[in-house]
Amino acid sequence: MAEGAAGSDLPLWSAVVVAYESGDLLLGAVDSLLADTSAGGPPEVVVVDNGSHDGSVANLRQVRPAVRVVTPSSNLGYGLGANAGIATTSAALVAVCNADLVSKAGTAAVVVGRFTDEPGIGAVGPKVVDGNGTTYPSARVQPSIVDGVGHALLGLWLPGNRFTRRYHERDADPDVTRDVDWVSGASIWLRRSALESVGGWDESYFMYVEEVDLCWRLRRAGWRVVYEPRGVVTHVQGASTARRPVRMIVEHHRSWYRFASKRWVGPKRLLLAPAAVFLVLRAAILVAMQAAASIARRLGA
Repeated sequence: MAEGAAGSDLPLWSAVVVAYESGDLLLGAVDSLLADTSAGGPPEVVVVDNGSHDGSVANLRQVRPAVRVVTPSSNLGYGLGANAGIATTSAALVAVCNADLVSKAGTAAVVVGRFTDEPGIGAVGPKVVDGNGTTYPSARVQPSIVDGVGHALLGLWLPGNRFTRRYHERDADPDVTRDVDWVSGASIWLRRSALESVGGWDESYFMYVEEVDLCWRLRRAGWRVVYEPRGVVTHVQGASTARRPVRMIVEHHRSWYRFASKRWVGPKRLLLAPAAVFLVLRAAILVAMQAAASIARRLGA
């Protein structure tokens, strides 16, 4: 049984789904979470709608009227949306999820069990697979500067390079649990007391890297971050971010700079200026590639 649930009316666990223009995927995500009663009962599910206009939230309200929907006045981004949803929940354990995933039945029992048996765990990430069943590298290390630069330069074109392999922990067995530096925010389970001890998600990140930052702060506060592959979610990568690819490229690089500015102290801060130049150039290259691909698609249509 989940921490704090015994002898009370609190749900065993809560789930916060941060949604934006997710289409039919949103209902599938919510239903998969509600269906997982393996920990002893269904979760409390809250959806944070970051300004969707595609009818997905209206459909959810009609089909699942019991699911609470939080509607901020604008698109808050992932971290702020997560905090807004968590604030309305009550369970000692809360899963924060993307709207484009399906949680496998039985995941709740496995993850809740880890939290219950190991009080030092602050966050757990399940195995993440794509629609074809291929394992996504959702559990990673904090890359060294050398590995970070090597991955940034080569990762898109030579994914098997040694820098990316180390960063993604490609040589680790994906079916074996382990402590890691960070887990994907697509589906991250959190102990509420651990989250509160570090002040929640950093709301200054709009999109990307917020889970890296959160796990970094949890570990600095003495909490463990664990990868648990017996829990599984299927994730449709980029279902909402694909609508604004250029902005997402910019936000991705901006977020990595923000994280570096928080993490690097002392003499290492001298590297921030060249890091900013490097990230701007890399983002510009990716935006140009995105534009070229878009033109090619239109010409081929």
